[in-house]
Amino acid sequence: MSHDHEGEFDRRQTLKCMLWAGTGVVWTVAGGVPSSRLIGSAKAAETGFSFVQISDSHIGFAKPANPDARVTLDAAIDKIAAMPGNPAFMIHTGDISHTAKASEFDDAQQMIGGAKLDVHYAPGEHDILDPKTRTVYLERFGKGATGGGWYSFDQGGVHFVSLNNVVDLKKNGLGSLGAEELEWLEGDLKGKSASTPIVIFSHIPLWMIAPEWGWGTEDSAQALALLSRFGSVTVLNGHIHQLMQKVEGNVTFHTARSTAFPQPAPGTAPAPGPKLVPAGELHKWLGVREVVYAPTPTNLAVTDSDLA
Repeated sequence: MSHDHEGEFDRRQTLKCMLWAGTGVVWTVAGGVPSSRLIGSAKAAETGFSFVQISDSHIGFAKPANPDARVTLDAAIDKIAAMPGNPAFMIHTGDISHTAKASEFDDAQQMIGGAKLDVHYAPGEHDILDPKTRTVYLERFGKGATGGGWYSFDQGGVHFVSLNNVVDLKKNGLGSLGAEELEWLEGDLKGKSASTPIVIFSHIPLWMIAPEWGWGTEDSAQALALLSRFGSVTVLNGHIHQLMQKVEGNVTFHTARSTAFPQPAPGTAPAPGPKLVPAGELHKWLGVREVVYAPTPTNLAVTDSDLA
């Protein structure tokens, strides 16, 4: 299910909220125009593929909002392992760990391995707390990455780009890409046809959701300018532990639920942080995402499901 947050973005360019009891909604975007259907009705074409997104596992977190984040990550991996259609791979959009300890990374790798999928990672700020932990993160999860941990790959006609916007955090914890990464991104995209579907994934959102909470990326406009010539751009993020969607021109933005704990919606609490929910309801606030790509027409169907 998606949640509408008034005042956060242009209402005319926003995916509207649909709350259907007992099920979820698949958003399919073609040419920037969203349409919806029930979970289970989006299937990959014979020449297409699907992939899974998880985010914000926070292994090591053990507080009242979730006494053991390992249990809920295990539940997420079980849900992924039971998915039909054989997803091609998984992406994890950051905060694998809570305090970047080697033991937390060990536990996360072991549990995520249970999905038996190749995994592509983007770092969260909890994964690279300082230069030392950044090195540990890159050794485990960033092999083949360039510079500070950014890279790209191609799958089935889609170009995927993993960005790192959590190293040089700005005022209130706003994300930042920096000149070096933006220069790399420009070069990475230069040889791509404008008809190539692009999927960008990073930890902190690339649109300004709540700057006072650090929910945005300071120089995201420069990255989006580089993407403006492409007909289909999908941006997947974590960090805010809840679902929000936005369509802006050729770009569709999707934030993801956490597998560990929810956070409050902007404006509903004094500050971001773990949100307590009634006993027995935690799994309703956590979830995973499946994205289905079918090349004709160029559609990305995004399905979010909770862990309940």
